[in-house]
Amino acid sequence: MPRATTKGQLIEDAQTERAALEKLLATLTPEQMTQTKSADDWSAKDVLAHLIEWEGMVMKWYETGVKGKVPAVPSEEFNWGQLPQLNHAIYLKNRDKSLEDIQKEFKTSYKKIMKLIESIPEKELFTRGQYPWTKNNLLAAYFNSTTAAHYRWARGEIKKRVKSGK
Repeated sequence: MPRATTKGQLIEDAQTERAALEKLLATLTPEQMTQTKSADDWSAKDVLAHLIEWEGMVMKWYETGVKGKVPAVPSEEFNWGQLPQLNHAIYLKNRDKSLEDIQKEFKTSYKKIMKLIESIPEKELFTRGQYPWTKNNLLAAYFNSTTAAHYRWARGEIKKRVKSGK
């Protein structure tokens, strides 16, 4: 899927992928949403918690950058070479949350990130190196990665888990 080159495309891609993810989620029972094969295996609920955390991180990076500061990206504790460790920390942080709480946060987080994307001027989204923390990347790339691309990834992960009986 080609990357968005306009704000409208960025929003449309996120909405399309989110709708496809929500369509898949609507077919799952609460048991399917929470079942795993082992203690450290992710359930569909854990995949949603992962999405929530990443949406929150990107929103925080943006809000910090707008204030003229440079956020720790991806986090204070982990660098880009440590994504498996960061993702595991996200899993551990959220694994004991209820399905209902995760589903509620999942809806709230999406509304917040979409509202934020809609509020950012297109030029800001598509100008390379807009903020020191984005280096030579487009701000839009961060939002695409945590919305449309991440929702597509989540759909694949959830399908694998449900299909394999996880």
